[in-house]
Amino acid sequence: MRIRIDLKIFLLLIIFYFTRQIEIYVTMIIFAIIHELGHMLVGILLKMKPEKIELIPMGLAISFKVNLEEINQKIKKGNKFTLKKIIVALAGPITNLIIILITIILKIENAEMIIYSNILLIIFNLLPICPLDGGRILKGILEIFFGRNKARRYINDISMITTMIITSIGSIAILKIHNIAIVLIIAYIWIIMINEIIKNKRQEKIYQKIRNFT
Repeated sequence: MRIRIDLKIFLLLIIFYFTRQIEIYVTMIIFAIIHELGHMLVGILLKMKPEKIELIPMGLAISFKVNLEEINQKIKKGNKFTLKKIIVALAGPITNLIIILITIILKIENAEMIIYSNILLIIFNLLPICPLDGGRILKGILEIFFGRNKARRYINDISMITTMIITSIGSIAILKIHNIAIVLIIAYIWIIMINEIIKNKRQEKIYQKIRNFT
């Protein structure tokens, strides 16, 4: 299993330190890491093998090895591996929800910060943008009903439209509250969304070449 650290995380730490928002950022990172560990735990319980763990500006990113046997086990136009990926994607937001409930029940100190951070993580990760959890869940559902190629095209369009809407809303928020964190979040969403679209298009070209060859 490969482990990698994205050095941009140190740049963000410096930015948030000088803008006096380091406390909320560090809190978000801690719970984002727990969020990703929720993904990994459920993946392991589903007998999926972690392939890569990467420390990124928004927490951890965990990917799993592809199981060829599960790909061949069809579920409508998708497969068993697709279904497992949907369940794993749901595990992250559910982990944050469990943290909120535990915080409320046990009346933990600094409850407001903990609840606020986890609510933000749930909302952010459930956005229908790939590769966020919401995008992965929607992509998996689309793949089961419409097949892999159509699912990629649909999720690319949905991700682009959603990102444009968030950018518009975020721009208004920036003008009103002058918070640099919103700028960074919007920029991050654009970067991961564009990278995912490029990756999807490459995969589609490879798939088309294989189909043409066969």
